[in-house]
Amino acid sequence: MRFNKTALEAIAPQFGVTIEPIEVKASEDFDAAFAAVARSRPDALLMNSPPLFVVHHPEIIAFARDHRLPAIGNFSWWARDGLLMSYGPDWVHMWRRMADYVDKILRGAKPTDLPVEQPTKFEFVINLKTAKRLGIEFHPQFLATADEVIE
Repeated sequence: MRFNKTALEAIAPQFGVTIEPIEVKASEDFDAAFAAVARSRPDALLMNSPPLFVVHHPEIIAFARDHRLPAIGNFSWWARDGLLMSYGPDWVHMWRRMADYVDKILRGAKPTDLPVEQPTKFEFVINLKTAKRLGIEFHPQFLATADEVIE
């Protein structure tokens, strides 16, 4: 799941938010990206999770922690590893669906005859340890919307 930059930029003003995209296309880009974020001192980070970010997630989490930045990503394990929150597809559910597709193909179905599916089950995870370190308190009703709350 990737965030739609155009959609985010279109809706951000309605919420009084400014989007400052910083592109990272290679591992060598992280130092410059971290420096740019440190200079602009944003109120929060919202991360896409391309494979490159997955590989470098420990550095991203450490950067957010060291700069006291609330950050959200779209893999649940990012929040389990220290980001403030995550919201994204339930990957275990998706892997099970993929296994169903493999089974159908092994039984003779043509891959081109199988419908493309979008994620239908999502996970919202909040890390209260990180929230406490950042001085953030969440309303109990907000916490109740989470699929998992890390205490």
